[in-house]
Amino acid sequence: MKIIDTLIGFGYNLFIVLVSKVLGLVKFFGLKAKLFVEGQRQIPVVLDEIKTFKAQNPNKEIIWFHCASLGEFEQGRPVLEACKSRYPEFGVLITFFSPSGYEIRKNYPLADFICYLPIDTKANAKRFVELLNPKIAVFVKYEFWPNIIKVLQLNGTKLIGISVILRESQAFFKPWGRYFREVLFSFEHLFVQNQTTANLLESIEYKSYTVAGDTRFDRVLDTLSKIQPISVIADFVSDKQVFVVGSAWAEDMQVLIPFALEHPNLKFIIAPHELHETEINAWAKELNALRFSDYKGKTLPDVQVLIIDSIGLLSSLYQYAHFAFVGGSFGKGLHNILEAAVFGVPIFFGDKRFHKFEEAKDLIIRKVAFPLKDTESLNQVFESIDAKRLTEIKTASEDYVNSQSGATDKIIKFIAKI
Repeated sequence: MKIIDTLIGFGYNLFIVLVSKVLGLVKFFGLKAKLFVEGQRQIPVVLDEIKTFKAQNPNKEIIWFHCASLGEFEQGRPVLEACKSRYPEFGVLITFFSPSGYEIRKNYPLADFICYLPIDTKANAKRFVELLNPKIAVFVKYEFWPNIIKVLQLNGTKLIGISVILRESQAFFKPWGRYFREVLFSFEHLFVQNQTTANLLESIEYKSYTVAGDTRFDRVLDTLSKIQPISVIADFVSDKQVFVVGSAWAEDMQVLIPFALEHPNLKFIIAPHELHETEINAWAKELNALRFSDYKGKTLPDVQVLIIDSIGLLSSLYQYAHFAFVGGSFGKGLHNILEAAVFGVPIFFGDKRFHKFEEAKDLIIRKVAFPLKDTESLNQVFESIDAKRLTEIKTASEDYVNSQSGATDKIIKFIAKI
């Protein structure tokens, strides 16, 4: 077994080193790749800022939050904001792996430092952790980088995982996976989303866990409590029923464009997952739609469809929804349906890639969410939802979200003891 562990470790580290050596070539593989490379090159600048900060504040500890992307940031945000409120004496670092997280939240005001996670070579991990020297590190959901995590353990940093969800297919649970299991055992504590993950941890005799649930429930409830109207949107929807489409991909729009054209009495608000001009222009042409950026601060003409070509509005848009479609499930994977569920509306999504999302399966069982194959199936379900069903769905959805909240408090109570 030791030979296998050694070979796996050698193979992992060789791969990571090779990636770091060819990093300059990655930027030619699209905008996200270019942003990633540029972000990696900015890490030394942030490290210098941290070094200055620590020299000027020798008694100030640092807490580090790592999020793979924007979704994980929103997942970790309730814990981050609670820590900032209760422990203002801490400096806060946020790192991202993906440009889609960093580019949107690089100016997040509650963080003292924000940068990309360095590529996980042994040298990078040692340099980054030793300079940062965080008292606490919080990794969100499923980011497990062996070298960084092992250096954090050696450094004496209290490392916790929050909203963790694991699958039997992962290397941790394979007979040959001891190298990766050691990564899990480097965590002080794992706050997991469900009993399935807890059972997997028990199968490898990992005991330092709590079934706390998903902090996204706390996040969406907080959003609901602080929701602010958007005057332009309120004027646009008027007194019509509204269908909000969140995180739309091209595959989703193939279903939704015919549906919108067949329902001229509905208002549609469409928020694309990515702001590709060619794609947005094509959708706008097919639907005779307006773009939000063209009318921000102005009175909108009376049209059926508004395309939101701005970042950061989606969670607030659902307040206007009577129905919601959440994108991604026809392609890479379903996006966040809890942002819609907290408003108690029926939720539609593609029938392909939603199965690994517990909240999707839970809401399907409660007849709040509906996976769809095509426009015809969307029409069938939509036509079956009358006023009585809307009321039942609202109650079931709100009860579900409220019943799943509370993970943040459990995590904060643990951090208080560190």
